[in-house]
Amino acid sequence: MTIDATRNLTPVLGRYFERTWSHGKGHRLFDSDGKAYLDFANGIAVTALGHVHPRVTAAIHAQVDRLIGPINAMGFAAPVSDLAAALAATFPAPLDSVMFLNSGSETIDGALKLARRVTGRPGIIAFRGGFHGRTLGATSVTTSNLNYRAGYEPLLPGVYFAPYPVAYPEFGGNEEAASADSLAVLQSLLSSLVSPTAVGAVLIEPVMGEGGYVPAPASFMRALRALCDEHGILLIADEVQSGYGRTGKMWAFEHSGIVPDVVCVAKAIANGLPLSAIVSSRQLQERWGRGAHGSTFGGNPVACAAGLAVLETIRDEGLIANAAARGAELVAGLGSVAAEDDRIGDIRGLGLMVGVAFTRDPATGEPDGMLPDRLMAACADAGLLILTCGRQHEVMRWIPPLDVNAAEIAEAVEIFGETLAAMPRA
Repeated sequence: MTIDATRNLTPVLGRYFERTWSHGKGHRLFDSDGKAYLDFANGIAVTALGHVHPRVTAAIHAQVDRLIGPINAMGFAAPVSDLAAALAATFPAPLDSVMFLNSGSETIDGALKLARRVTGRPGIIAFRGGFHGRTLGATSVTTSNLNYRAGYEPLLPGVYFAPYPVAYPEFGGNEEAASADSLAVLQSLLSSLVSPTAVGAVLIEPVMGEGGYVPAPASFMRALRALCDEHGILLIADEVQSGYGRTGKMWAFEHSGIVPDVVCVAKAIANGLPLSAIVSSRQLQERWGRGAHGSTFGGNPVACAAGLAVLETIRDEGLIANAAARGAELVAGLGSVAAEDDRIGDIRGLGLMVGVAFTRDPATGEPDGMLPDRLMAACADAGLLILTCGRQHEVMRWIPPLDVNAAEIAEAVEIFGETLAAMPRA
C-alpha cells in the first residue's frame, strides 16, 4: 500500500524538496527510488560527519542497550558528564560549565533568561538579518525573514536591533567600512534609544546563517567585546550553525580572538540526534541559580553518547584542519565558476560555511532572489543537495560534511558549475 506522504503531516513545516528520502550512507542521501545525492546540506549543518557514521552509530547502539531515558533530574550518567567535560575542554577559559538542552532555539531562550536574571537588566540587543530559532524568545530576536515574526506580536519586550556588518553589496565588500557603520549605529542606539545600563545581553551569530552566510569582521567582534566589557553587558555567541569546526576553527568566535560570556551550541553536536548546550563560566551559572532553568529531555544519555563520538572523531581525524583545507578548495573552485558567470556577485564564508550570493546587476549588486531557488532544484536533479538562504533567497549556502574529501568537493563544484551554466538568464 502506498501512503500519501503529505496526508497527515502538517502543512506548516517548510521543506526545500518534495522528495521522499529512504536512507543515507556516508556523504550520500538516497531517495525512495534509490537515486543517490551528494549531500552538502546535511539537514542544515546537522549531520556534520555524514550519514550513519560508524563510530557515532556504534556509540548509539551501545548506549541504547544500557540506558535511554532522561536521568538528569535524578542524578548523573557517565555519557552526560563525560560529554560535558569533553565539550568544555574545547572552549577557552573561563567557559567551563555546560547545560544540555534539546535544540538551538532552546539554548537561545535559556541564554536570554540567564542574561536577564544574572544582570538584572531587561534589554537585549540583536542584529538585523539574524536567525536564532522558532520558540517565542528566539523568534523575538530573529529578523532573517518577516514570516518568522508576523502574527506573533507582542514578542519579548526590551529587544533592540542593530545592523549586522554586511560588506556586500552595500560597502562594496569593504568589511572595515561595514564594521564602522554598524558600530556607529549601535552606539547611536545606546545613546538615544536604550541606556547601556539597561542592556543585559548582546546576541550575535559570529557568522550569520539564515541571513546570508556572512562572517562578522574580526574588528567588529573585538569592538563588541570591548563595548560589553565597558558596560557590564553579557556577550552571547550563537554558534548553533557555525560551531563544531564548521569554519576551520572549533568555534567561529576564535577567528576574532575574543571570548564570549555565553555560547549557544546545537546542530552538529550529536550528528543528528536532538541535543544542544549552553556554555558559560561556572560563576555565571551559579549566579543564574539552582532550578532557574531546566529541561526534561535535555542531555539524553543516547544523544550524549553520540556527542562524545562526534568530538572524538573530530579530534582523532583532524577534521577542523580538514574543514579549513577543503573550504579553501571549495572557495577556489567556486571562484573559477564565478569567473565565467557574472551572476555570482560574492563568495564569502569561513572553512566549510560558504555563501555564494547572486545578483541581477553586477554593477549595483542588486540581489537575485529567483535564480538560487531554481538552481537549488536543478542541482538536486543533477545529484547535488545545496540550500538557499538570505532574506530574498539570493544566496546558495554550502555546508559539506566536516570529513568531506577533495574529490567530493571537486564533484560538487563541477555539478554546480555545469548546472548554473545551463540556467537561462532572466
